[in-house]
Amino acid sequence: MSQSIRNGLSTVPELDDVQFNRWQGLLEERTGMFLPQQRRSFLQTSLGLRMLELGIRDYGEYYDKIQDGPSGVMEWSTLVDRLTVQETRFFRDPDALQLVVEHMRRQRPRLQAREETMEFWSVGCSSGEEAYTLAMLAEENLAPTGLKYSITGTDISTIVLRKARSGRYPLRALERIPVEYHNWAIAPLSSQQVEVAAQLRRRCCFSQVNILNLKNCPLQSQHVIFCQNVLIYFRRWRRREILDALAQRLAPGGLLVIGLGEMVDWEHPLLESVHSGQVTAFVRKQSTSTGESARR
Repeated sequence: MSQSIRNGLSTVPELDDVQFNRWQGLLEERTGMFLPQQRRSFLQTSLGLRMLELGIRDYGEYYDKIQDGPSGVMEWSTLVDRLTVQETRFFRDPDALQLVVEHMRRQRPRLQAREETMEFWSVGCSSGEEAYTLAMLAEENLAPTGLKYSITGTDISTIVLRKARSGRYPLRALERIPVEYHNWAIAPLSSQQVEVAAQLRRRCCFSQVNILNLKNCPLQSQHVIFCQNVLIYFRRWRRREILDALAQRLAPGGLLVIGLGEMVDWEHPLLESVHSGQVTAFVRKQSTSTGESARR
């Protein structure tokens, strides 16, 4: 952070209880993300930095700005990007990814017999590293057998989705990608930048989806849904709603992977738990009544 920004932040007014509750409520209403009191300083810093960039000194003035017509919609998109920044990287959770690979191999004969495309969904994909990691694994494990695959990454932030679609990352991203993928999955662009290989980018698409509106999301019959480090931003009752909606979007036999410990007491009549001490995951039963409601 530059010295001028530091100096500016020192003059940003404190986010008092009234303003904190106001912004907290707006953020949860529009995105479902809940910021507890312990994250007040994060909210104040994020708002303060953006207000400094715009020359705004008052939280109320900025609140009004983001609700003012088309320009407010654009400004809200920028702010959401600041507030929903997630740590992401290639091959982030080896245990979960190994589970996905094993699932691919089990499902491969059945999908080949039906000539189906294996569908993957990265929920809260951020700048795309997770989606492209799934593509690398699918290319390695499915493509040699002739089985087609498709990866969809969704996020609420249009800014990170633009980064994901580009498939371009700083050179240091290579440190997270196993060496055996370097020759065919990643291409150097410059001394500072690399690009995901074209055959992988063609298998990936990225779309804006607000996780609060999954009922309007067209994705159905997914064979793998990867939803890690997303639910932690929501209240427990909303986590259940999100997981219930995702369960409905799994194909029979499909795999749902969530973050370890993100939801320890959730059950759904369509799903069976995967027994693993390192991964929290569920498999959709091959046949069950879809009219049942989730157990609470």
